[in-house]
Amino acid sequence: MEKDTSATALQARDLIKIYRMGTVDVHALRGVDVDLREGELVVLLGPSGSGKSTLLNILGGLDRPTSGSVMFRDREIDMNNERTLNLYRRNHVGFVFQFYNLIPSLTARENVALVTEIARDPMPPSRALAMVGLGDRLDHFPAQLSGGEQQRVAIARAIAKRPDLLLCDEPTGALDSKTGVLVLDAILRINRELGTTTALITHNAVIAEIANRVLYFADGRIVETRLNSGQRAPSELAW
Repeated sequence: MEKDTSATALQARDLIKIYRMGTVDVHALRGVDVDLREGELVVLLGPSGSGKSTLLNILGGLDRPTSGSVMFRDREIDMNNERTLNLYRRNHVGFVFQFYNLIPSLTARENVALVTEIARDPMPPSRALAMVGLGDRLDHFPAQLSGGEQQRVAIARAIAKRPDLLLCDEPTGALDSKTGVLVLDAILRINRELGTTTALITHNAVIAEIANRVLYFADGRIVETRLNSGQRAPSELAW
């Protein structure tokens, strides 16, 4: 699904996030500006504590900035309105985290169906699982799946509601390199076939090669932006 990559899906301006830790103020974000364009895949790269996860959580409506604004398709999100944030997360955002958060007593299909039951225009759980290469694991429980397979169920769960934005926080962090390639393949396929605007956090600089654009973080700021001339397939990466 081709999207107009000149159009901006998500825009943030002058994001500041300060956490109060006892008597100390911790500045997680220091005036970050970022644009995510329709259908692109952006990798956020940088050391732990540099602000990547804080930014992703704010862009996805899981956290509120101390100051600054977030606009989704030219409409500002009221970050102080819980109902607005709930609707934004439900209708527009899919999340994938380092840990899979699957319900052990439910099959892969049932874990994905939890999301499709509350979505406006969901795809069948079986199709979402087929997209991540698990069409033959529909009725397996998490304990019967490998780590990589569980992560792909989590990705299927995130994309089954057809989100406009897919936000991935260290999705390969708990996996070995061979398994990580399969997970990245699934994310890249979703980005290309569904046109889902995707942002992916990693510590692994090699993974940045699959992106359209790379944002480098340090000390709560974006310190460098790199545009890749051509995406590489996950299987081509030298981990």
